[in-house]
Amino acid sequence: MTALTGIRACVFDAYGTLFDFGTAASGCAEVPDDRRAALTTLWRDKQLQYSWLRALQGFYVPFWQVTGEALDHSLETLGLAEDDSLRERLLDLYRTLGCFPEVPSVLEALRQAGLVTAILSNGSPDMLASAVEGAGLSEAFNAVLSVDEVKTFKPDRRVYQLAVDRLGVSADAICFLSSNAWDAHAAAAFGMRVIWCNRQGQRPDRLPGEPCREIRTLAELPSLLESYR
Repeated sequence: MTALTGIRACVFDAYGTLFDFGTAASGCAEVPDDRRAALTTLWRDKQLQYSWLRALQGFYVPFWQVTGEALDHSLETLGLAEDDSLRERLLDLYRTLGCFPEVPSVLEALRQAGLVTAILSNGSPDMLASAVEGAGLSEAFNAVLSVDEVKTFKPDRRVYQLAVDRLGVSADAICFLSSNAWDAHAAAAFGMRVIWCNRQGQRPDRLPGEPCREIRTLAELPSLLESYR
């Protein structure tokens, strides 16, 4: 497979790409076993839906508030809303989600190769700081960029422009990685070189923009970059 050439920066989505949002519910003993998977799925679905709808309506709030509101809906739907301590426990766990196992070594390899590394996320700055520190990745990124700077959410084009502006790298010299197909398509439509990290083996979406490559884990990334050939 032909390597991607001219890449100067690797920019990563955070949740689902670097950090496993499923570890919040799976790591919470107070959530009944038979509802952990459902809670993870519903919480994530509502988190994204609320961000998209707020962006469309122009009612931006920090992603931490969106995350809490999505959790409230999910707990109520699953009959778990009576326990206030459960809500606080889940939010605490969300602040320090575990990263996927290959992430530290891949980021270190990219840095050793002289590539700029960054996060571009819906997450609010305090959320991202907690996640990065909790995963031991504080020295792994040149920049951690939050949509809070532009007061809207992905897939608004202003979010992807933020990475171009802050990193001083043209869109076509950025390799953007996301596990979210809609995010991958949007970044590709913006002009970035996109690799879709399809961790769940999902079918392709029918959206504007076309990712350059598809991988199952970030461990496959270095072999796709010219810097490693």
